[in-house]
Amino acid sequence: MAIENVRAYFAQHGMQERIREFDTSSATVELAAAALGCAPQRIAKTLSFLTGDGVVLVCAAGDAKIDNAKFKAQFQTKAKMVAPSEVEARVGHAVGGVCPFAVHADVNVYLDVSLKRFETVFPACGSANSAIELTIPELEAHSGCKGWVDVCKQPEPAE
Repeated sequence: MAIENVRAYFAQHGMQERIREFDTSSATVELAAAALGCAPQRIAKTLSFLTGDGVVLVCAAGDAKIDNAKFKAQFQTKAKMVAPSEVEARVGHAVGGVCPFAVHADVNVYLDVSLKRFETVFPACGSANSAIELTIPELEAHSGCKGWVDVCKQPEPAE
């Protein structure tokens, strides 16, 4: 099970006790925010795309949406999500639990700048009922990301 791979990864860093598992689903931004009692934008959703270089994961704020023009400029291809039926085989985690930890070696992870407005965020941990709270530097270090990208539409500021 993918959560066991994520747990093993964080155990190597003495952080496995920080993984939270819920009795309810946290498979969507809204469900995760409800399970955690936090604002939806603080959920670090991980989206899977096909590019010329294979599978790319983009970890972004819960309220961010992919901007097709920015994505194409960054990755030189149209934003095409991995089919839900193929996500687990291609990434290592099933839909609802996709996260940037313990993914297949050929998967490239990027963090979207939409996350930088928070001190901590909550990415999933490989299952549809798990999450971990990480600081942005911790997310950057443990995601094994190739770098930061700006491929999302920034949410409009609240009035």
